[in-house]
Amino acid sequence: MRIECPSCQFAADVDPAKVPTKGANTKCPRCSNVFFVGPAEPVAMQDTSASIVCPKCGVEQPAAESCASCGIFYEKYRAVQERRLQADNGDKYEPATEDAPFPDTVTGGLAPQVPVPLSKAMFHFGHGRGELFKWIADGRLAPEALPQASRIAGMLPGRMEWRRFLDGLALWSGATFLALAVIFFFAYNWKELGSFTRFGIAEGLLGASVLASWRLGLERTAGKAALLAATLLVGALLALVGQTYQTGADPWELFATWALFVLPWVAISRFPALWLVWLALVNLALSLYYSAFAGFFGFVYGTQTLLWTLTAVNTVALAVWELVASRGTQWLAERWPPRLIATFVTGYFTTLAAWGIVGRSSAGFAEVIGYFAWLACTYQIYRHRIRDLYVLALGVLSIVCVSAVFLGHNLGDQDAGALLFVGVTVLGLSAVGGWWLRAVAGEVES
Repeated sequence: MRIECPSCQFAADVDPAKVPTKGANTKCPRCSNVFFVGPAEPVAMQDTSASIVCPKCGVEQPAAESCASCGIFYEKYRAVQERRLQADNGDKYEPATEDAPFPDTVTGGLAPQVPVPLSKAMFHFGHGRGELFKWIADGRLAPEALPQASRIAGMLPGRMEWRRFLDGLALWSGATFLALAVIFFFAYNWKELGSFTRFGIAEGLLGASVLASWRLGLERTAGKAALLAATLLVGALLALVGQTYQTGADPWELFATWALFVLPWVAISRFPALWLVWLALVNLALSLYYSAFAGFFGFVYGTQTLLWTLTAVNTVALAVWELVASRGTQWLAERWPPRLIATFVTGYFTTLAAWGIVGRSSAGFAEVIGYFAWLACTYQIYRHRIRDLYVLALGVLSIVCVSAVFLGHNLGDQDAGALLFVGVTVLGLSAVGGWWLRAVAGEVES
């Protein structure tokens, strides 16, 4: 089959047997562009009289547009996998310019100093950081040559990547610090400023941020940054109203109203970071409501109930995020937002499990059961469906922490030998977890 780079149109013939059955990312030997290549014979092109194997559930069945077992549409599933691979591996390349034209040769094989003619260069599948480490383990690449090999493979950021990173850092930092500066400005100059001056400054900056977001467009990064600044300024304006007119509102009402007012902006923004800000406002509102009333809706509960509530809210948010992303929503393809939510969910479940172990009550038993149910679901989803090594590492860390709490609670009053046993067990679990994560990483790389 013939593969053509969508960036520089370099083309080469590749043995179809080398392309994985589910497709894979490949790297252009001319411009280093990373793009997805589907299998040689897509499901939609196969003979309808033949039987196929679903790429998701593995059930063999007559060929069709969708799977009779799990219901996926093959073309949509393949498109989602393409976007997920591109999001995980990244599209690292620098477009050709007059100052940096396309090279006539590419570096090949294990000898970087030997140039290979571009006409003989080929597309390869599965080459990446994991393969370089495998070469080092097999003795095919010297460890001291890893930095040079990484540069040749395009895994280290170049000048354009650093420029884009610094531009984005300056933009997002400026938008965030501008909104925070307004809050601190009012706090420091509260007595010197009249009420009309305060509202004029806050509303003027809020209107300017909304106007800038509308003029720049939410498709551009600058427009999203302006909308983020406007979202933060809404909170400053609400706090200003409460302090000026002494409304007597509780802090939880501020954050709840803030989350309610900015929800339309969040909904139309298609901006993951803004959704995370909104989710943080919801978490703060729930926590402050519990602190004010020691419960929910007039019922007095223990602190475990607050933890259960926050765990449920963030778990539902993570599940909805992953579900919508799996349906092909491209702006949700980035992995860092669900990983951040998963970090908090893991912390909540770990705290609940530790609380249940120490509490030794019927409620604590339910918390331990919920913890193991969460571990099972996390393993099933992020090991077999999404394959996110970061979330699996969070699970391993959580198991180590809960095991340490269990052993420390039951053996903590014993002699020094018991403490030594706890330490050795923690080290052993960490080593086993690291070995398993490395094995999973090898599978993902391949």
